[in-house]
Amino acid sequence: AFSFLACTSAQVDISAADWQADLRFLQKTVHDDYSFLFKKITKEDFDANVEELYQAIPTMQEHEIVTGFARIVASFEYGHTVLDLRRSSFKYHVMPWNLYHFNDGLYVEGIHKDYEGVLGAKVLKIDGIPVDEALAAIRPVVPAENDQFFKAYGTTYLGIPEVLHAQGVMKELKNEIAVTMEKEGK
Repeated sequence: AFSFLACTSAQVDISAADWQADLRFLQKTVHDDYSFLFKKITKEDFDANVEELYQAIPTMQEHEIVTGFARIVASFEYGHTVLDLRRSSFKYHVMPWNLYHFNDGLYVEGIHKDYEGVLGAKVLKIDGIPVDEALAAIRPVVPAENDQFFKAYGTTYLGIPEVLHAQGVMKELKNEIAVTMEKEGK
């Protein structure tokens, strides 16, 4: 098992009421100007998801709120309709790796030089959770049109501790992730 540290920068504070107002603005804008997005999710399901997040916002941490917004946007299941967490003004921690989903599992295909010993390793667990369960937990946050799109781009979200925490993969928020890997039988 390896533990990786992720990088971040300063965050901005926004009140719960402001987040709720932003969510209502998003909801109204989608209904008024982007109703064509309702192909893979109904208006009613979208509104129910918005209402659930709206009610929860006062009890949520900032990363959970932003991840909630990402879930709302990803619910349209269009790959180019995205709240890009990596380029957000609310900076998330990001693992220094690239993962690739091969037929026999998820592997480290690129890594920061400080961790080069795990290059080519198969990822087995994320913070003690089997990788397939972790992938299923983050799936609602990934703006994926289909399974192949998710395999190509969704693995990035496995390296964001805030998403892992918001989606229940990590029990507590921390800026490092314990990753269990296998390489050359070890």
